[in-house]
Amino acid sequence: MSATTSSNNDPTPVKEEAESSLLRLQGIGNDLFQAIQDPVLLVTPDGIIIDANNAALSAAKKNRSEILGQGICQIIHGGSSPHLQCPLEEFLLTCSSRVEETTLPGLAGEYLLTIFPVKDQDGVIRKILLVARELTSDEMRKADSLRTAQMAAIGELAAGVAHEVNNPITGIINLAQLLLDDSEKDSLQAQLLDRIVQEGERIALITKNLLSFARESENNSEPIGIVQVIKDSVSLVEHQCKKDGIKIITDYSADPCQTLGNFTQLQQVILNLLSNARFALNERYPESSPEKIIEINCSPFIIEKRNPVIQICIKDSGTGIPQGILKRLFEPFFTTKPSGKGTGLGLSISYGIIQDHGGIIKIDSIMHKYTKMIIELPSSIG
Repeated sequence: MSATTSSNNDPTPVKEEAESSLLRLQGIGNDLFQAIQDPVLLVTPDGIIIDANNAALSAAKKNRSEILGQGICQIIHGGSSPHLQCPLEEFLLTCSSRVEETTLPGLAGEYLLTIFPVKDQDGVIRKILLVARELTSDEMRKADSLRTAQMAAIGELAAGVAHEVNNPITGIINLAQLLLDDSEKDSLQAQLLDRIVQEGERIALITKNLLSFARESENNSEPIGIVQVIKDSVSLVEHQCKKDGIKIITDYSADPCQTLGNFTQLQQVILNLLSNARFALNERYPESSPEKIIEINCSPFIIEKRNPVIQICIKDSGTGIPQGILKRLFEPFFTTKPSGKGTGLGLSISYGIIQDHGGIIKIDSIMHKYTKMIIELPSSIG
């Protein structure tokens, strides 16, 4: 779920909206409940849906029997990952109020989601009200601007951490290497020192990646054919994908797809996205399956009131990403992969590279259906 949140103790307009939602709905009859135009769901603290109005059924494109008794994450997010707890279901257990802007693919839109606990006569909270109001285009733009500012702040923090770590770790590696050179070969001391050097170099690589996320690396800009970047990237992973039974389908526009940038950095982004798609497909389909497909599209794209861009879309039909954590994916060290399977730096680095090229990177995903990574880069051909 989005980072734009408010708790019950937060004296902001967000709290007032939450309280207003509750007052509108407390004590009303079933006819009025069903007449409310915004989707409304009533759930238990465990996240089980016990009631839904007609607007919620219509938005979810389901009948009442398909919704009642189901988990809230299953209906509004499309499901969850076995090794990740849905942030919404986790929050409901606190029986606290909250308002946030979030994407709800199960309701097909961007919403302001109000969460408000309802106390029974004995003062115990057994029901929690969820009201979803669809966001206006202006509200969505403001939310995007806020997320961009948050990512910029995280980038500055990452750069500061990387600089602080870089100098001492370089000293540790150099001193360990000096001791290693004077140690007897194959001795226990030599083995331990060699391990220190290896682990130190691993830390140095992480700090280098953090600096890449913070866009402090050199960026030699030159005219680049995006299709060639994709083709070269596909050639590097084609053998692995074929071994896993994954088919790569490409669709390139006949029109020029050219931008100004760094070929190697953009290739790093494409390779990371292909690696993530491959992992998701292998997770969902451990054996061979005709559904193990990665689709890659690249074409010029005209956006209203903006200069022409090159749009790259990489889509897989793998496990999908839980909607509740979708907007955290670009944060450093945040990963949806099981422990030991990923560092959580790939997408954050990719985000920094694309932003440094004047572009944007977006994610569209529904659990157990697909994940679509969309990159838009400014075209160098007007």
